[in-house]
Parts: sequence; structure tokens; C-alpha cells
Amino acid sequence: MCYLRFDKAQMTNLQDSLFKELLITNRSGAYCSTTLVGCNIRKYDGLLVIPVPEIDDENHVLLSSLDETVIQHGAEFNLGLHKYQGENYSPNGHKYIVSFEWEQIPTWTYRVGGVLLKKEIVFDRTTHRIFIRYTLLDAHSATTLRLRPFLAFRSVRQWTHENGAADSSYTEVTNGIKMCLYQGYPDLYMQTSKKTKWNYCPDWYRGLDYPKERERGYDASEDLLTPGYFEMPIKKGESVIFSAGVEALKPKEANDLMEKERENLDHRDSFYHCLVNAAHQFRVHKDGEYYILAGYPWFKPRARDTFISMPGLTLAVGEKERFEDYMATASKAIYNFIRKEPLSVDIYEMEKPDTLLWATWCIQQYAKYISKQACFEKYGDLLAAIIDFIRDGKHFNLFVHDNGLIYSNGRDQAITWMNSQSYGRPIVPRSGYIVEFNALWYNALKFYEQMLLDNPSNETLEKAKNIEAEAAKLAQSFKNTFLNEYGYLLDYVDGQMMDWSVRPNQLFAIALDYSPLDMKERKSVLDICTKELVTPKGIRSLSPKSGGYNPMYVGQQQQRDLAYHQGTAWPWLTGFYLEAYLRVYRMSGVNYIERQLIGFEEELFYHCVGTIPELFDGNPPFHGRGAISFAMNVSGILRALRLLEKYNTTF
Repeated sequence: MCYLRFDKAQMTNLQDSLFKELLITNRSGAYCSTTLVGCNIRKYDGLLVIPVPEIDDENHVLLSSLDETVIQHGAEFNLGLHKYQGENYSPNGHKYIVSFEWEQIPTWTYRVGGVLLKKEIVFDRTTHRIFIRYTLLDAHSATTLRLRPFLAFRSVRQWTHENGAADSSYTEVTNGIKMCLYQGYPDLYMQTSKKTKWNYCPDWYRGLDYPKERERGYDASEDLLTPGYFEMPIKKGESVIFSAGVEALKPKEANDLMEKERENLDHRDSFYHCLVNAAHQFRVHKDGEYYILAGYPWFKPRARDTFISMPGLTLAVGEKERFEDYMATASKAIYNFIRKEPLSVDIYEMEKPDTLLWATWCIQQYAKYISKQACFEKYGDLLAAIIDFIRDGKHFNLFVHDNGLIYSNGRDQAITWMNSQSYGRPIVPRSGYIVEFNALWYNALKFYEQMLLDNPSNETLEKAKNIEAEAAKLAQSFKNTFLNEYGYLLDYVDGQMMDWSVRPNQLFAIALDYSPLDMKERKSVLDICTKELVTPKGIRSLSPKSGGYNPMYVGQQQQRDLAYHQGTAWPWLTGFYLEAYLRVYRMSGVNYIERQLIGFEEELFYHCVGTIPELFDGNPPFHGRGAISFAMNVSGILRALRLLEKYNTTF
């Protein structure tokens, strides 16, 4: 039985299936995203969504959708599905779906009378091209297949509407056509693997509706151009491949290319393998550099996300070389920033004050998973450059004070991972001594000290002695500043301003390898976090007992911004929470951790199948929200699984 499988009853129930999404990516930043019933529900959805650097740094929807029609004895059965304004659906092709399965590639089976048709989708990993294969499994009479493309040629941030500027002309190519609706875009080649008849009849389909955009408070309607349709006979047992891409294809090679891509795809036959596949989807190889996309469909490579995600997406699944590829690119950004040079790679938000702290933690994971010696040899110079840069006060918004704590100004601009803003101001103005900044800094100093001690020389031993003294001062100041009489940690302290909110940022102080707290203090912090922050879908960003609790991430942009870090649950924090739990409770915590992870396995069958979304509502029923696939979340769960495996194997 296929692990990711949905039967006819599930697929024909639009209340359920309309909001189950799928995501297929390549290694160039392009993707295919739609729902399991083929009805687009976001402006980001499309069968071929690609970057067009000649225009901007956004992705662009070229081919929005493709309607399939089966024709027998003159009767037409349209397998497509579109939502129009006013809760109108047409056609209603979802009623013909027998099943959906995703082992290596997404596969639909349709039944129309005596016709049994299989549909499969594959995305080319190296070029901007999608393959859709139709196989006629059974038919009792002559059958014709009609394919009607819907074109957008727009940014994922915009809409398209009926206009006179769209160029609906086409040029014939082998077994197909090429088109370009607007200047600046590449040609879109649409071809079939066998000779086909192209029927040119351009028309606009008006008022297509995208409910996810309405849910998010945006405009939700657009028009799409369909230039005509391909039509061809198909025999029982025969396969026909439709391809759409920015380069011409030799039709005879389509099947071989599609099979070659399939061979390189992971099997989605378990919770773990689904997450490994999701981890691979964040990989982008561009201009010789390797990047981690923060999430789909709207995020770009962001520095903090890159360093938090990298260990789980690579080392936790045994992919050391991939870690090194990512770090080779990221280290260029680090050195550029430290040397005050223009960035030579496309990683965003390097200037955030905690970025270098997370980079140090990321390097530390390499030492844990691979070896300390290999880490020192490969990243020792980088680690030294980061530590010295921070200690010497060269970061414009990260200052080491005399008490050993580091200080950052976040009153006017969001500087932490809790980065939601309203009218240009941070909603959670975390400023001053920020708890996770200082936990990360203590961990960084102790890790660096250990690396120096493991590679002794007169210079390193003297430096390690100084680092040890700094860390000891920091540890005492940390307790004096953050630890309160109720047994948990203040979120930030800025002069007389103390934030007593119970937030998950204190977890880092007890989850990292080196903690300024003793075991009794760690247990107290952990127990309060367990009681007030833990949900089946992640760790709440704010306790329900704290002021301003707002757990439902719904409504217009401002309403969602106000809830973003005020009670919503974040899966990536679960990895650190479980790490802290095992540090405190050891083997007695293993069963608890296994139960916590069950909640994420069931999520693979909702929202975007096979992956983890950006966040969840903080209250039941804990709906998934935001981006359909989020790198830090996939990474956090993979790290938790690896940690659990290690404990089960060791003890």
C-alpha cells in the first residue's frame, strides 16, 4: 500500500481535497504547485512557476494549469477543475478521480465510464520544464485526448486580467507550439510526445477565484488566457507526454528524460522519507552556488533560516557533502559581511545581529555529526573570524558589554526571528539583552574554547583561557539578568524594561550543548515551557497566560501580523524543545518524544502533502497556516528524529 494515498471518497469531497496541496521543485528555484484535485487556490500556484531574472528576483507563473478532456463517441468528459467567484466550480473533473498516490511521482487515476486514465507529473531537476504523462490503462472504444493550457505570464505577487497587450500569437515547433505573452518573458514551449493537432482558438477565462488569497485578505480573482488546445487519439496501453518548458524538446526523448528524472527521485514510503524528500526540495543550485530556500512558495534564501535549517536538512540525513556545499556558499556571505564587502552571493538578511550566532551553532553541529577535528580543519578559521568579529564589537548592532552579555537595539526594527512588523515597527520590540542571543553567545564561546583546547598551541591555550573567563562572567550575568523567581527566563531586558512573557526563546538556553544554567534551573524552565507552550503541532510563540495572546493566524495582513508571534505554534522549535527534554530527562523522555512526533506525521496528509507548513494556530484544532513548506520546520523534525534514533541506539 502506498504511504501517501487518497481514495475516491477523499478526492471527491471538495471540502477536504480542495485544500490538500502538492509541491514539486527543481534545483533552479522553479516549482509546480497546485491542489490534489488540480484546482489552483493561490496566486502562487501553477504547473510551471519559474524565476525570470531578466525581470526581477521573483518567481513567475507561465503555465497556470492544463485541462484534460477525454472524448468518446463525441461525448466530452473534462477532467479539469477551476473555482470561479461565488463558489462556482467548473468543470467538475474531480468526480472522475479514482485515487491519488505519491510514491516517487504524483499519480492520479481517473475513470470515465469504460475509460481508465493514469496521469503522472515529473519536474526536470536541471531545466525549467515539466512533464505530464497520460497513460490509457483501459478503454472499450476509440478515445481522443484533448489538452487545453491556461497561461498567466505574471509574477507570483501579481494578477493578470483580460487585456489587449497579451500576444496570443504562436509559432509551430515539433509536435507543438511556442508562445510568449509579454515582452521580457522567455518563450514557453508546449509539446507532446506524439504528433498532435493544434486547434488555435484564443479566449480569456474570466473570474477564476483563489480562496487562499481571500483567506489572507488579498484580492482573489484573475483572468487567464487559453490560446487553444491540443488533440490526439490515444490507444489502450499507450502513453502520451505533454511537456512545457523554456527550451525546445525533441519529442522522442520525452519519455527517456521523464524516466531518468524518476530514477533520481526519493521514495515517499514513510514519515522519514517524506521529510527527506521535502529537505531536498529546498535546495537551489544557481551560478555555481548552493542555497537553501527558506520555504515555498514565497520565501527566498535567508541567512538565519539557512543556518538553522542546514544541519537538519543535511547532517541529520547523512548528507555531509551537501552541508559542505551549502556552507561554502554561506561562508562567502559571512566573510563579505565581516569584511564590509558587498555580498557576492544571493543570501538575504546577513545583517541581522543573531545571524553569526546561528552560523556558529551550525558549525558546531558539523563537529557533533562528523568530528571536532574535521570541523576545526575545515571551519576553524571561519569560526575564529566570527567570534573575533563579535568580541571586538565590529557588528553595528551587537555589542559585548562589560558584564559579558551581548546587547542589540531592536526597538525600531525587528532583529530576531520574531520579526513581524506593523507600519514599519516591530510588533514584538525585543531589544536589549535578548535571551536566545545570549544563550547562543555563551554556547558559541564554550564551543570555541573547546575547539582551541582540542588543538593546543601557546596561542590557542592563551586564547582559550581568556574565552573561559569571558564565558564564566557571561554565565553569572545571564542568571542574574534572565532567571526570575518563578523559575523561567525573561524574554529580554532593556534597562528597566523586562519582558515577563513566557516565550519559547528561553528553550535555547537549555537545549544548546553548553548552558549557563544548572540542571535544576534547566528543569524548572523546561517544565514551565512544557505546561504553557507545547502543542501537538509545535511550540507556541507565547503562553496563553501572557498578555496579548493571539493564536489564530487568519484574516488580513495586519491581523495576521499581530498573531504571527503572539501564540501561533512553530514546529522548528520542537527540535530544540525535544533536545532540551532529553538533556533533562534522559531515557525517561524517549516515549514522550515519540508521542510528540506523531502529531507531525499526520500533518503530511494535510495542507501540503509530504511536508510541514510554516506555522500552526496555537489553539485547537491547530490548523496549518502560512507557507506550504518551511525549511526550518522540516529541519527541526528531522533533527528530532535523528536524536531519538541516537538515544534508542545508544541506551
